[in-house]
Amino acid sequence: MSSAGVTERVAPATRNAASVRSRLPALRHISLRARIGILAALVAAVAVVLVSVAAFLIVRANILATLDDNLLQRASAAAQSELSDPASLAGIPPEVLGAADIRIALLQAGPTGPPRALSAEGPASAPPLGDEEVEVARGHEDYSVRTAASAAGAYRVVAVQAGPGRALVIGQRLAPTQEVLTKLGVALPIIGGIGVAVAAIAGVAVARAGLRPVQRLTTATERIAATGQLDPIPVSGSDELARLTHSFNEMLGGLAASQEQQRRLVADAGHELRTPLTSLRTNLELLASADRPGAPTLPESDRAEILDDVRAQVEELSQLVGDLVELARDDPPRMMAEPVELTDVVDRALERARRRAGDVEFDVRMVPWTLVGDSTALERAVLNLLDNAAKWSPPDGRVRVEAKVLDDWTMVLEVADEGPGIAEEDLPRVFDRFYRADKARTMPGSGLGLAIVRQVAGRHGGAVWAQRAPEGGALLVLRLPGSRPTE
Repeated sequence: MSSAGVTERVAPATRNAASVRSRLPALRHISLRARIGILAALVAAVAVVLVSVAAFLIVRANILATLDDNLLQRASAAAQSELSDPASLAGIPPEVLGAADIRIALLQAGPTGPPRALSAEGPASAPPLGDEEVEVARGHEDYSVRTAASAAGAYRVVAVQAGPGRALVIGQRLAPTQEVLTKLGVALPIIGGIGVAVAAIAGVAVARAGLRPVQRLTTATERIAATGQLDPIPVSGSDELARLTHSFNEMLGGLAASQEQQRRLVADAGHELRTPLTSLRTNLELLASADRPGAPTLPESDRAEILDDVRAQVEELSQLVGDLVELARDDPPRMMAEPVELTDVVDRALERARRRAGDVEFDVRMVPWTLVGDSTALERAVLNLLDNAAKWSPPDGRVRVEAKVLDDWTMVLEVADEGPGIAEEDLPRVFDRFYRADKARTMPGSGLGLAIVRQVAGRHGGAVWAQRAPEGGALLVLRLPGSRPTE
C-alpha cells in the first residue's frame, strides 16, 4: 500500500480532531450555569421525544384496537340477527349500525367461481374488498381486520362469517381517526417544546441556587487575590458544597496561620540578629578607628580580644542563620531514609558536646536501638539537647543521658541536668521558636535549638517534651520509634 493512501485516510481524522478542538474553546467560554441549563434542556428534549413517540404509538394502537373491536362487535351482531335472510342482511343501511360513515356488504364466495358482493346501494356503496374477506367467506378464517385504500379514502375493514360461503363485511372511514391522530401528533411536540423550555428555565434556576456557594467561593478567592485578607466564608447547610466551603475555610486558616508564623519568625529573627550585629559592628568600627593615622595605638591584647569577640559573633551569626533557614522551610527537607543506630548518633553528639561543655560531666546509659531516619538530623537534635543541659548545669555538674525502652517499637532518650530547672508556666513553651524564659534572657543562645529538636522528632514520627528532673533541674525527653537490633 502506498504512503499516499495512508495519508489520504489519516488526513480526514486529523481534520476532524482539529475541528473538534476548534469548537472546544467556544464551549469553555459558556458559564457553568448556562451549561447546566443547556444540559437540562437536552435531557428534557430527549425525554420528551421518547415519551411523545411512545405516547403517539400507544394512543394510535389503542384507538385502532377500539375501532376494530367496535366494528367486529357490530358485524357479529348484524350477522347473527339476519343470518336467515341474506338479502335483508345485505340491505342493512349503515345508520342501523350507529354510524353514517360505514359501508356494509355481504360477500358470497363458493369453493369455485368468482366471489359476489351484495350491498344496500349497489357495488358503489360496498366497502373495499380483497382476498382477506374472501378467505373469511370461504370459511378459511373466522374474521379479518385490515386497512384498505379506496377512491373515497382509507377504510378500516372487518369481515365475519355470515353462514356457509358468506361473510359480512363492514368498512369504516379512517379520516376522523386520522384527524384525531394528526391533532395528537401536532399537540405532543408543542407540549414537549413547552416542557423543554420549562426544563431549561428550571435548570438555570436550580444551577443558580445550587452554585451560589461556588459563587461565594469565587468571590472570596478574588477578594483574597486582590486584598490578601484571609477572612473565612460563611457556611450554611451540610451538603457537598458546604463541606467544600468548610475545607476552603480550613485552607484559609492554614494560610493565615502560616502567614502569622512567618511574620513572627521574621520579627523574632530581626530581634535576635540585632544584638550580635550591633556588637559585631561596634568591634569592627573600633578596629577600623584604631588603624586610622593619628589614632591611639590599640594594645595587642585588646586587639586579640576584639578579634576573638568578632570571631565568636560571626560563629553565632552563622549558627543563627543556619537555624533560621532550617526552621523557615515550608516543606520538610528530604531525609536520608536509612537504618540508624541511635547509640552511634549519641556517641558522636557527646563527643562534640564534651568539647563545648568544659568541666560538665555526662553520665550516659544507652541501650541498642535502631530506627530508620536521617542520622545527621538526629545527631543535631541530640547535640542541641546536650548543649542545653550543659549550658544550665552548674560548674562540675553532671548531665544524665539515659535511653529507656517503652515497648518493642518505642523508646525515649532522657537528658537531665542539675540546673535551676524550668518553671511550670514555661514547660509547654520551651520548644517554641525564639521562646526564652526570663532566666534565660541573659544566657547565650537564640532560642532555636529546642525548636529544631521538636522539628526533627516530628519528622521521624516521634515527640519531645519537658518536665522536672529528679536531680532538680530540667528533664527533656525525646521519644522515637524503632526496634531493638537483631543479634
